[in-house]
Amino acid sequence: MNTLSQKLSVGEKIGYSLGDFAANLVFQTLVAYLAYFYTDIYELKANHASLIILVVGLVAAFAFNPVIGALADRTRSRWGKFRPWILWTAIPLGVMSFLAFSKPGFTSYNSLLLYAIVTYTLLLLLYAANNLPYGALSGVITGDMKERNSVSKYRFTAVMLAQLFVQVFMLPIIMYVGAKKTGISGEEGSAAVKAAGTSAVMFWLAIIGTVMLIITFLSTKERIVPKPEQESSLKQDLSDLSKNKPWIIMLVLTTLVFITLALKGGAYVYYFQNYVDKERLAGFIQPVLNGFDNIGMNFFGKDPISAGLGLFNAGGILCMIIGISLSKPLADKYGKRDVFGIALVISTLFILAFYIFKPQSVGIMFVSQILHGFFYGITIPLLWAMIADVADFSEWKNNRRATAIIFSAMMVGLKAGLSLGSSLLTFLLGKYHYVANSETGQPDTAIQGIRMLVSIFPAIPFLIGAALLFFYEINKKKETQIEADLKQRRLTT
Repeated sequence: MNTLSQKLSVGEKIGYSLGDFAANLVFQTLVAYLAYFYTDIYELKANHASLIILVVGLVAAFAFNPVIGALADRTRSRWGKFRPWILWTAIPLGVMSFLAFSKPGFTSYNSLLLYAIVTYTLLLLLYAANNLPYGALSGVITGDMKERNSVSKYRFTAVMLAQLFVQVFMLPIIMYVGAKKTGISGEEGSAAVKAAGTSAVMFWLAIIGTVMLIITFLSTKERIVPKPEQESSLKQDLSDLSKNKPWIIMLVLTTLVFITLALKGGAYVYYFQNYVDKERLAGFIQPVLNGFDNIGMNFFGKDPISAGLGLFNAGGILCMIIGISLSKPLADKYGKRDVFGIALVISTLFILAFYIFKPQSVGIMFVSQILHGFFYGITIPLLWAMIADVADFSEWKNNRRATAIIFSAMMVGLKAGLSLGSSLLTFLLGKYHYVANSETGQPDTAIQGIRMLVSIFPAIPFLIGAALLFFYEINKKKETQIEADLKQRRLTT
C-alpha cells in the first residue's frame, strides 16, 4: 500500500467538503421540493408523482448503487479509483439537475410524465455515479482515523450549510426571482412564478455545484492504494460483505436513520399548516423577520407558516453544525460507536417531546427542534466515518479492500430509507383521513396522525438503530487495533 503521509492539509479537507456541498444542493432539493415541484409546477397527478418518486428511487437504490460501486472499485487511472468519477460526472450532473427542475413546453400530459420519469432516472443515476465514489474517497484519502473524523467534520459542516440554504432560503428566493422574471405576483401567477424562479435558481446552483466538484477533484489525493494481490472478484466482495456483521448493522442503521429523516422532515409542513397556532407563530417570529427586513432580506414574505417553518428548520440546522463541530473530539476520546448511540438516543427524546406540545407552545417547539438538531448533529459525521471504518474492518479481516462496494451498500440504505419514509408518510396520512387543501379544517383523526408523524413514528426507527449498536463490534478499542494493524501491514509492503 502507498505510504504517503496520512495527515491532510486544511485546504484538502475544505476541497473535499465542497464536493458534499455540491451534492447536497441536489440531494436536499430532491428531499424538500421534488414532490412539490411535480405537483405544483409540472402539475402531475399526485399518485403519478408518488409512483415516480418511489419506483425510480428504489431502482436507484438497489440497481444503480451496487453497479457503480463495483465499477468504481475496479477503476484504474493515473488519478486513482474514485477521483476520476467525480471529474467525469461533474458537468453531466449539473446539466441534469437543471433539466430535471425545468418545466418543458409540452402540451401533452403523457409527454410531461415521460419527461419527468426520464430526467429523474438520469439524475439519480448521475448522482450515484458522482456521490458514491465521492463517499468512498473518504476511506482512501487517509488511513488515520483521527484525520478521518476531522474530514467528516468538514464534510458535514458543508452538508449542513447546503441544507440551510435549501430548506430555509431556497423557496423564498424562487418566489422572489420568479416574480421578478415574470412580472407576476399573487396567486393567479403562482405556477408560472414558481416555474420561472425554480429554473433560474437551479441554473446557478448547477454551475456552482459543477465548479465545486471540479475543485474537489483537483484538491484531493488517494493515499490508500490496494496491493495487486489484494484485488478480488465481485463474487469475493459480495461474499465478504455477507459475512461482515458490522457492515450489515450499518446498512440497517442507515436505512432506519433515513426513514426517520424522511418521515419527520416531510411531516413538519403538515404540522405547521394544521396544528401550530398561527397567531402565536406570527408573534414569535416577527422580531426575526423585522431583522431580516432591516438588512434587505425581505423575501420571506408575510405568510407566517412558510416563514415560521423556514426559521424552525434554520434553528435546527444551525445547531446541527455546532453538534458536528463536537463530533470529532468526542469520537476521538470515546469512540464513534458509543458517541453515536448516546447522541442518537438523546436527540430522539426531543423528537418524542413534540407529541405533548400544545398548538400554542411555539417557543418550546423551537427549543426542542434546536436541541434535537444539536444532538443529532453529533451523529451526522460519525455515520459515514463508521462506514469507512467498516471498509477498514473488511480489509483487516480479509486482507482485501473493497471500499466503494461497501459505501454503495450504505447508499442503498440511504435511498431506500428516504423512499420508504416518504411513502410511509403519505400512507399514514391517508390512514388518519387527512384531507388535502381542506377549507374546513382537518378531522381529529388527521390532527392526531400529524402529531404522531412528527413524534412517535419517527422516534421508532432511531431507537431501533440505537439498539442495533449494542451488536456493532467496532468500539474504541477495536478502532485502535485495526488502525495499528493496517498501518503495520502498509509499512511492510
